[in-house]
Amino acid sequence: MKKILLASQSPRRRELLSRLGYDFDVISLYCDESFPQNLQASEVAGYISRKKADFYSNLRDHEILITADTVVSAGNEILGKPEDYLEARAMLGKLSGKTHNVFTGVTFKTVKDTTTITDRAEVTFMEISDEETEYYLQNCKTFDKAGSYGIQDWIGMSRISRICGSYYTIMGLPTHIVYEELKKLLD
Repeated sequence: MKKILLASQSPRRRELLSRLGYDFDVISLYCDESFPQNLQASEVAGYISRKKADFYSNLRDHEILITADTVVSAGNEILGKPEDYLEARAMLGKLSGKTHNVFTGVTFKTVKDTTTITDRAEVTFMEISDEETEYYLQNCKTFDKAGSYGIQDWIGMSRISRICGSYYTIMGLPTHIVYEELKKLLD
């Protein structure tokens, strides 16, 4: 019997994998999430996801490790998790009234092989007023989210006017990719 290991502290990733119907164990990985500055925005999430998987060295024959990373790209700028309130506010200002990309990379590692797949979605925000920004930052947890927002939060419900791509990729786990890959790996 194969065992799935999810290396993620994200409650959203745990929720989504569980909602797909899988039993899994959550493990903690604390690895450096830096990346080469010459990478294209579309390559960063996959690079970090793969780096997390490579960091884990205790994999057994019957285990499948899943790691993931999400980045928000506004133009050529990558917006990671904000360091503080001021950075979160600035990030939301950069997204206000514009369309940006969200990339989620997911890596599947077994003792025999490692595969990384990155999915992209486009998100369009309506203008976000200063009052709305204040409300969101005061009432929602934004510091653990790339780009300082969660699509499933108040700001996603009230200020996102359009998405092109998977909602779940924006949430942090491209569930359609995870399902297809696990079908292959669990057979």
